[in-house]
Amino acid sequence: MRGAYALLVAITVAAHFLFLGYLTLGGLLTWRWPRTLWTHLAVVGWGVVSITVGVTCPLTVLEAWARREAGEPTLTGGFIDHYLTGVLYPRRYETLVQLLVAGCVAASWIGLYVRHRRASDPFTPAGGARP
Repeated sequence: MRGAYALLVAITVAAHFLFLGYLTLGGLLTWRWPRTLWTHLAVVGWGVVSITVGVTCPLTVLEAWARREAGEPTLTGGFIDHYLTGVLYPRRYETLVQLLVAGCVAASWIGLYVRHRRASDPFTPAGGARP
């Protein structure tokens, strides 16, 4: 039975990494699929709330529970503290990394806006280039 909990830990960690990847780069998907903007807005909103208010992510709670059930050591801090901060980048760069993620999100949304404006501009020829 512990193997099932260990598998749940692995799935939860993978889901968390996918979530963070979508948070950072998901805005680029809206360029191709504009309807995904609402999902990305929700994910970014959750990210902002979790950083500013300190709300614990349900995936972190699930992973901690599955780790206990599997007999594995529990997380020290949250998912980002355990897997990213101090591992992929030094702790002193945490704010910089958060700003870079925010920059990626903002750039993708600005790009979506520009693409949308160009697509709806009646003076833009079919090829996309202006005379």
